[in-house]
Amino acid sequence: MKAVVQRIRNGSVTAEHQLTGAVDHGLLVYLGVEQGDGQKDLEYLARKIANLRIFEDDQGKLNRSVIQTGGKVLLISQFTLCADTKKGNRPSFNSAETPERAAECVERFSQLVSSCYDVPVETGKFGAHMDVTYTNDGPVTIWFDTKQLQS
Repeated sequence: MKAVVQRIRNGSVTAEHQLTGAVDHGLLVYLGVEQGDGQKDLEYLARKIANLRIFEDDQGKLNRSVIQTGGKVLLISQFTLCADTKKGNRPSFNSAETPERAAECVERFSQLVSSCYDVPVETGKFGAHMDVTYTNDGPVTIWFDTKQLQS
């Protein structure tokens, strides 16, 4: 499972000309589900992202999490994070999970973050073309790949 996490001042997502999610401050999370990803990957990422200390404290140090700042998560499913670009110029998405299973994983991730860590989660629409608008704060961008846990 791969995730790109950005600290944002605000963000919103529109799918099929309808606003599906918006946050005033918090984290923008792009989530890509790969074949073989499971509950361990979901739990690890939910815990890491909810507790990720990338917000400034009173001394200006990155020492606070989205939980501590009262922020929200804007969650966007993004299978293109699973791209293999080793050969040629056209990315391969063979490692991406099937849409049905990926949708379940994205939903479970959202539920874990909101129920286990009490962080509100707004989402896009799985499988739809989405317009994502946000103001990156910093910029601060962190990348996760749960496959690295296996090495």
